[in-house]
Amino acid sequence: MKNVLMAVGTLLVQQAHAAELQQSREATPEQPNIVFILADDMGYGDLACYGNKYIRTPNIDRLAATGTSFTQAYAGSGISSPSRCSLMTGKNSGNTRIRDNQCYAGGMTGLKIQTNGDTTIVRRANLLPEDVTLGNVVGAGGYRTCLVNKWHLDGYDPGAAPNHRGFDEFYGWTISTVHSNAPYYYPYYRLHGDSLINIRENEHDAHVRHNTEISTDDAIAFIHRNKDNRFFLFLGYDAPHEPYNIDDTSWYDEQGEWSMNTKRYAALVSHMDYNIGRLLGTLDALGLRDNTLVIFASDNGAAVMAPLKELNCGAGLKGRKGQLYEGGIRVPLIVNQPGRVPARQIDNLVYFADFMPTLASLAGSTDAVPADTDGMDVSPLFFGRDIDTDSRPLYWEFPGKQRAIRFDGWKCVTVKKNAPLELYRIKEDPAEEHNLAADHPDVVKRLDEMMHSLRTPSPNYPIDDE
Repeated sequence: MKNVLMAVGTLLVQQAHAAELQQSREATPEQPNIVFILADDMGYGDLACYGNKYIRTPNIDRLAATGTSFTQAYAGSGISSPSRCSLMTGKNSGNTRIRDNQCYAGGMTGLKIQTNGDTTIVRRANLLPEDVTLGNVVGAGGYRTCLVNKWHLDGYDPGAAPNHRGFDEFYGWTISTVHSNAPYYYPYYRLHGDSLINIRENEHDAHVRHNTEISTDDAIAFIHRNKDNRFFLFLGYDAPHEPYNIDDTSWYDEQGEWSMNTKRYAALVSHMDYNIGRLLGTLDALGLRDNTLVIFASDNGAAVMAPLKELNCGAGLKGRKGQLYEGGIRVPLIVNQPGRVPARQIDNLVYFADFMPTLASLAGSTDAVPADTDGMDVSPLFFGRDIDTDSRPLYWEFPGKQRAIRFDGWKCVTVKKNAPLELYRIKEDPAEEHNLAADHPDVVKRLDEMMHSLRTPSPNYPIDDE
């Protein structure tokens, strides 16, 4: 009888411990699920909540209207791979592993598919096992982590996919599996972890399942599987990256004066918005919305093929994707969590390197953040508290080609190799129309020296003045 009582007592203790463990895994308002949604090549001015008068984005607009939107948020770079590398590793593009879409030395070579279907051989760098990612850091807080769709940090190394760089699950495409991202928006091949699977509906180039829908389905399935566990979902849409390939343009068919290119671009954004609505509806249906922080941003500015003038994609900012002018790196950023994130618009300076310490703070895993991060924890801004984010320098570069810094109200930038540095009072002149370099040579000299101090040499990107 004594042994039975002891066994029952042990079982009760185990059950209590299991219940406690289960409770510790569940999201709370203070330690929420995290859903990070990243658009691809979407301009600062593409959303109605950022002033667009043409493109319909009601779901994203509601996130902004009921949450906090940032007017001076910056991507990690002006193009995809270095921008995402900054986001994933918490470093500026003068310190990241990947500093351009292609590297100048080392790395690995492989095939790049052009928009016309041709292929060329290029050299790329990739994240290495020692590189700590958002997946590693948030996962250290007891979160189940998943990356859906676009990663762009594997170079040509299949062993550098998200599921080998800190994420528990991965559904999407990689650079190293060339045919997994072709055709771009109606793929037949897709990776589930390391397994290459087929989207049967798109066989023989059929346009049945659009990749934005496929990615949203993968994201929703992950949420269902983890509704009782804290999760971190990174959903990297392709939209509205070129080629502008979508068959359903019904949002804009009445726009007779628009070109088909313009209609398809706008439709890619609205179609993404519709699918974001599906994802938010899932969170609502499962009772997870109050315990989930949703973040929306774009990886850089609109591309040169985008209808920049017709739709005002850049909101009047100078430059575009691939440049370190404002139009290439200033991006929309919206944060939303019912009951916690206030409805407001703020102009604090934030950029992609901030997300590693910020998400670590939310996840309770700050000890997992490397000491050499270039970002700061900006989570107080999410919850209505004001902190100083403007007194530190923000730095970007394309090694040996372009560089830029924001500091003390100034922006110093050049977008051509060996071209003179330009200087702007950026808050008063966000369109970078009035170059003040000749009037303030001392400021240019000081910011030039700061830029050199904010970067480190890289074997993949050797430049002449190192």
